[in-house]
Amino acid sequence: MKIVVYGIGGVGGYFGGKLIQAGYDVTFIARGAHLKAIKEKGIQVKSIQGDFIAKPSLVTDDVSEVSNPDLILLGVKSWQVIDVAQQIKPIITEKTLVLPLQNGADNADKLLTVLESGNVLAGLCKIVSKVEAPGIINHFAYEPEIIYGELDNAKTERVKAVKRAFDHAGFKSTISDDIHLDIWKKFLFIATVSGIGALTRSVFGVMRKDAHVRQMMIDTANEIREVANAKGIDLTTEDVEKTFKIIDALDENTTAFMQRDIMEGKPSELENFNGYIVAMGKQFNIPTPVNAFTYYSLIPQERKARNE
Repeated sequence: MKIVVYGIGGVGGYFGGKLIQAGYDVTFIARGAHLKAIKEKGIQVKSIQGDFIAKPSLVTDDVSEVSNPDLILLGVKSWQVIDVAQQIKPIITEKTLVLPLQNGADNADKLLTVLESGNVLAGLCKIVSKVEAPGIINHFAYEPEIIYGELDNAKTERVKAVKRAFDHAGFKSTISDDIHLDIWKKFLFIATVSGIGALTRSVFGVMRKDAHVRQMMIDTANEIREVANAKGIDLTTEDVEKTFKIIDALDENTTAFMQRDIMEGKPSELENFNGYIVAMGKQFNIPTPVNAFTYYSLIPQERKARNE
């Protein structure tokens, strides 16, 4: 299987590295100092499950150097998905599968605005990792897993072939029975904590203990659930309760990726998280006051980060 990993951050670097270790022909699409470091020394992964170094078949920032990929894993941020889809479209063949792994509820929908439906899978991943330095990925919590499926949840031979590759690479993978629900369950968690974390500049331990902040997170989550239900996604109050059990169980010093991006003055996924819920709330005539407060409070800083 010929695999391309576009975006070599904490997600793409870890899963791509494992696929290289398993002997697959893997190309990394990277840029800047990260690209230079991986070209010189390979990708170095520091992991709670064992450190390793892996050297991809090709490392480049030029997509046109790639031909006939079987599988493309997208490790970029959700706001970059459409642009990346346009870049990879010329190298996609009839058999190429594109699997988005980033946070967000509508990444597969974004891909479908550019690519043919037959090329698109839906997916998500579970891992806590980051770029520690150019060419170095630090996986410091959670058992890595990719959950994915066909857009219609069919258990096709091609998704089974992808699972065989993932199994051979030695990380957990699951062909979902309802991939859209699974995506929204993760989105429920990440969109609940990210914006509030950016507003309060606080770690999870502080947010979950403060009664007023905790209620804001609960209200945020219930607005997300109502929007999901309007879109035909069966998120339940039990799913909200499970989300808060996860929040309460995480290390008290945990922060969210989007929160860290905003605090560091970087472009973030605000539009794709709280902004998406606000937009969908307007579309379905569902009030989303807490998500709106979070979104509109943070959007000036987001625009500044994007030089808008």
